[in-house]
Amino acid sequence: MLELFKAKQTVRFMQYSKPAKWFSILLIVGSLVTLSINWLNWGLDFTGGTLIEVGFEQPANLTEVRATLAAADFPDAIVQHFGSSHEVMVRLAPREGIKGEVIGNQVLNALQSGSFGQVEMRRIEFVGPNVGEELAEDGGLAIILALVCILFYVSARFEWRLALGSVLALAHDIILTLGVFSFFQIEFDLTVLAALLAVVGYSLNDTIVVFDRIRENFRLLTTASPEDVVDQSLTQTLSRTLITSGTTIFVLASLYIVGGALIHGFATALLIGVVVGTYSSIYVASALAIKLGISREHMIPEVVEKEGADQEALL
Repeated sequence: MLELFKAKQTVRFMQYSKPAKWFSILLIVGSLVTLSINWLNWGLDFTGGTLIEVGFEQPANLTEVRATLAAADFPDAIVQHFGSSHEVMVRLAPREGIKGEVIGNQVLNALQSGSFGQVEMRRIEFVGPNVGEELAEDGGLAIILALVCILFYVSARFEWRLALGSVLALAHDIILTLGVFSFFQIEFDLTVLAALLAVVGYSLNDTIVVFDRIRENFRLLTTASPEDVVDQSLTQTLSRTLITSGTTIFVLASLYIVGGALIHGFATALLIGVVVGTYSSIYVASALAIKLGISREHMIPEVVEKEGADQEALL
């Protein structure tokens, strides 16, 4: 009777593993296609150049701002609103022999001479191209190194099938997050890179909790199939997953709404990563472990006989 009650309470997650598999493949292929076409909208941290933030007395018309800067010998200026219609951010590629402060004053003078009313400088930043290229390389290496270290850690703590499933799930999360940033051309800067590394840690934590319960249930449910064990484990950790993900999403949504434009990219990357990471813990990491042939025998530690045990038993 107790077993029947448990069966009724168990959510059959693995029943939908096949459509989830094709859904994930479709998303990954789509992300790789958009990355190959659009790549990423690299921020100033990676491309190098000058970033200038100016404030307008009245709502700024971006088309007129671009035309004014083009007439002032800045045709390559990237202009966009920053926070509100009164705030405008201008990005310029690095120019040899000209300091960032000089470029900032030239842009400010050009805008002040236009028909925009009062214009004031709010912020100016300059990053050299060599520094930007080095940051991009170091950021990519940091993500790869994190995945490799996680693979070794989970392999030592669990079984290699679970370890491989968790690392592939993390790669799945990163690719999908990058795909969203590429498709919508959201600026990718150092805060977004930090968010990606945080996504790796968050998704891994959720996966480790599920794997702990899977390992425990494989030892307790001796006659259950791997699918039933995974379903039971996911059901037992479902409330914890929903509470953790829900509270995290609530905080990140608050940051995105009221945190200002400076952390929009950070909050966006984490929002995507939390949603995708929760999904991948169920339908990527756990489902892959089943596809790789995980079973109860793999979860039971080998008993190592001590030398001389037979002689002690005879005595």
